Amino acid sequence: MKRRFNTTGPCRPDLHYMIPADSRLPEAPGLVEQMGYFVVHAPRQTGKTTALRAVAQRLTASGRHAAVLFSCEEGSAAGDDYGSAQRAILRELTRAAQIALPPELQPPPFSLEGHEGLLSAALTSWARACPLPLALIFDEIDSLRGQSLLSVLRQLRAGFPSRPEHFPASVVLCGLRDVRDYKAASGGDPERLGTASPFNIKLESLRLGDFSEEELRALYAQHTEDTGQVFLDAALARAFEVTAGQPWLVNALGREIVEKMPVPPTEPVTRAHVEQAKERLIIARATHLDSLVSKLAEPRVRRVLEPMLAGTYEGGGDTYDDDASYVRDLGLVAQGKPLRIANPIYREVIARVLSSSAEERLDPPPARFLLPDGRLAFRRLLRAFAAFWHEHGEVLASGMPYPEVAPQLVLMAFLQRVINVGNGGGFIDREYGVGRGRIDLLVRFPYCKPDGSRAVQRRALELKVWRNGQKDPLREGLAQIDDYLAGLRLRRGTLVIFDARGRLARSAPRFDEATTPRGRRVAVLRL
Repeated sequence: MKRRFNTTGPCRPDLHYMIPADSRLPEAPGLVEQMGYFVVHAPRQTGKTTALRAVAQRLTASGRHAAVLFSCEEGSAAGDDYGSAQRAILRELTRAAQIALPPELQPPPFSLEGHEGLLSAALTSWARACPLPLALIFDEIDSLRGQSLLSVLRQLRAGFPSRPEHFPASVVLCGLRDVRDYKAASGGDPERLGTASPFNIKLESLRLGDFSEEELRALYAQHTEDTGQVFLDAALARAFEVTAGQPWLVNALGREIVEKMPVPPTEPVTRAHVEQAKERLIIARATHLDSLVSKLAEPRVRRVLEPMLAGTYEGGGDTYDDDASYVRDLGLVAQGKPLRIANPIYREVIARVLSSSAEERLDPPPARFLLPDGRLAFRRLLRAFAAFWHEHGEVLASGMPYPEVAPQLVLMAFLQRVINVGNGGGFIDREYGVGRGRIDLLVRFPYCKPDGSRAVQRRALELKVWRNGQKDPLREGLAQIDDYLAGLRLRRGTLVIFDARGRLARSAPRFDEATTPRGRRVAVLRL
């Protein structure tokens, strides 16, 4: 059967292009050999289940363990009814064991009567009956909530000293977040799980990472091996740049190119194809992307993302640290510091979702912003936005989901509407200056030159907001856009300063000309 790029559920080597699954968690077998209880966590759709299923199969094949991966998701519907949750988990465990293990290693029939200690009793009876040590992988453990999650974790903790003769030798908890954060799974109230850690026996926490560029290239090379279709080096480099190796995005981008666009198998995949596929994914907003953006309204997410987008996020303090940890675990922001959106595709999707309410109310006629040769009349476009903002800005911004960054989002919505309607081929690259009070935008607009060749018009903008109690950000903005233009190898740019000090302090929109410290010319638009 023909292999494909997989974007739904665990991968199978006979059906899907895939990185060798057990290579993604090389530490796991050794921790099982130590009879460790440990955690594997990562954002959704990064390959956790695929990798752990391979680990379980390898452990069982070794003849030293009876290893089973099973999902706790069915128990999530029980909420705080921990008896029902345990029964759902045990039913799923029985089903998974019957598929994964030979009869002599399968569990005896579990009693499903009562509420207290069902899981502990069942695991004890199985450990006593099984000729090999048990290694159990609780997938989707954080789908459980409240008392159900608490009950499961406490029973595992209570049985831990009795392993391996009377309890599973090794237990792996797999979910979105590290076990230190499971208190939040009680419905947002950390106090519902008490003050003591419900799982203080973990040996290690493993985080499944994104693909490296080498792994992305190896994955796409499997398509070349099967079909003969080559991904050019520039296409591979751009694919890694826009996805940052996020596994679902890597597969979705490949699938978009070879199945849905599609690029004929006889043609090589170019950087332009990757760019087009990226834009199609953003516009389509598949289930994975929708599941992420659905989190944007959560208070913990907004507390991090809103100041991040505005460039004012400083972090610090227990609340901010926990919020940042949560947003990292969702996969919205990258690991490490400074905080940054995880990849360019997420940056684009987040900005478009947050500005969509404004974009729907905009109807700038695109023809008036196009020059005869097909390029954007960029100064004319900005003057039109200035007039629009002066008349409608405050009303429009008041309805935005993230008020602190509303002016910048409205401008991005205006630009997006023009470059999308203009010729369907324009792009906006966005960078958020965390802690530097800025957003950088690069508008890329393809056009046709008189000789028939294609070219790309590039225009760079820096957006800043002048808030109450601050000094005029012009000087700082000129220094910052100087660096931005240097990185882009551009000699000119536009600095947009929104005056948010109140109607009385704000003057009519105006354009000025300024020079950066290194001599670059900048148009300054004050709004």
